[in-house]
Amino acid sequence: MYDQDFDGAKCAILRRGHVLTILRDDRDDIVWPNHWDLPGGGRQGAETPFETVARETFEEVGLTLPEQRIFYSVRQINDFGLPVYFFAALWDALQDEDIQFGNEGQRWEFMPIEVFLEHTYVIPQLKTRLRLALTTL
Repeated sequence: MYDQDFDGAKCAILRRGHVLTILRDDRDDIVWPNHWDLPGGGRQGAETPFETVARETFEEVGLTLPEQRIFYSVRQINDFGLPVYFFAALWDALQDEDIQFGNEGQRWEFMPIEVFLEHTYVIPQLKTRLRLALTTL
C-alpha cells in the first residue's frame, strides 16, 4: 500500500539497455533547467503514486504506462524534504513511433543507461535512484 502523503513520482522506462529521457526546458523559473530528466512529476488531487507517474508519462511522452511493466518502486525523501516515489519499468517492445512528445521539455531520447548514469547534465538524484533499481534486476 502506498503512503498517502507524497509530492510526486518519476519512472525510468528501460528498453534494451536504454532509458527514456526528457531534456528539460532551459528556463530560469524551473529547477534543473536544461538537464535530462525522466517521465513523471507532481501529484494531482488524491492520485496514488502510480496514477501520478502514469498520468505524467502520458502527458509528457504520450505513453500509457502498463502497471505490470513496473519492476521496482521506492518511496524516498527529495532535496526539499518531501516524500516522492521512484519507479522503474522494463518495456523492451516499446517503439520510437509509440512516443508522442508533449509540450514540456525540449526533446526526448532513449539514452544508453551507462551514458545516463555518467552524464553531467542528468539530475543527480535520478542517477542514484536508477542505480538502486538496476541492482534488483
